[in-house]
Amino acid sequence: MPEPQKTVTEHFVAPVLEDQGRAGIENQVDAKPSNLWRDAWKSLRKNPIFIISALLMLFVLFVVAFPGVFTSASPNSNCMLSNANGSPTDGHPLGFTNQGCDIYARVVHGARASVLVGFGATMGVLVLGVIVGGLAGFFGGWVDAIISRVMDIFFAIPLILGAIVLMSVPVMRQNAGIVTLAIVLTVFGWPQMARITRSAVLEVRHAEFITAARSLGMGKLSILFKHVLPNAAGPIIVIATISLGIFIVAEATLSFLGIGLPPSMLSWGHDISAAQPQLRTNPEALLWPSLMLSVTVLSFMMLGDALRDALDPKGRTQ
Repeated sequence: MPEPQKTVTEHFVAPVLEDQGRAGIENQVDAKPSNLWRDAWKSLRKNPIFIISALLMLFVLFVVAFPGVFTSASPNSNCMLSNANGSPTDGHPLGFTNQGCDIYARVVHGARASVLVGFGATMGVLVLGVIVGGLAGFFGGWVDAIISRVMDIFFAIPLILGAIVLMSVPVMRQNAGIVTLAIVLTVFGWPQMARITRSAVLEVRHAEFITAARSLGMGKLSILFKHVLPNAAGPIIVIATISLGIFIVAEATLSFLGIGLPPSMLSWGHDISAAQPQLRTNPEALLWPSLMLSVTVLSFMMLGDALRDALDPKGRTQ
């Protein structure tokens, strides 16, 4: 009988290109690992709103720090009634107020008080709100219940109304100033920051790296401040930037009503209030401080919106 034929199976293997394989591995090794902050920075650099708002913010901060670069005129000492409601002249490009003061000098020097109050209140709200909200979100239970009820009480009090009531107290009026007004705004402005922090901490506290930190024997407070809060910083930074603009507006509003900064201290709110009766006869005295206030607040609001879009991973992937 004839022997059965054997079937031979041939295997084909694609040639390995050592150079290409090595290059791919090297590219993977050299590539920097992606994270939230690096991706956010890449997004911000391409966002024209962020660039414009950041430039405006830096310009305002430069005016606050170095007003002498922009004007050598004194906002108070050179006031002459003979120049009351006067038109722009050489060295006085924006004209004069009803008291004969240089509008341009007052707008430049008035930026400092408004911005310092905004920064002071923002820092106070940031410290108090992050600590209180972080404790509520991380520990939960009765700690969260008590803090949440306290936040609800303060949420029921409008920021401006609460500041008006507290600044009307004689002791507060006698000690009115940048620090006093910043403390008052902090007292009624921290619940929003605390609520945002609490929500951010609730999203992070059950993550795997938190469980690993617990298994390594780290204390609760150490985990909260070293691991939880740094990873929940995105929304906190956004709300802090937006709150800065809100507090600048609050200072101008209170000074406009006559219960904010003392009259001896330059402020955009004071200038807007003083120029209101001359709206028809000398609108420039009201226009320029209002415009500077609007540009400053708009820059911080736009910056907060750009940061919110960049620090929201869901928003970037849509």
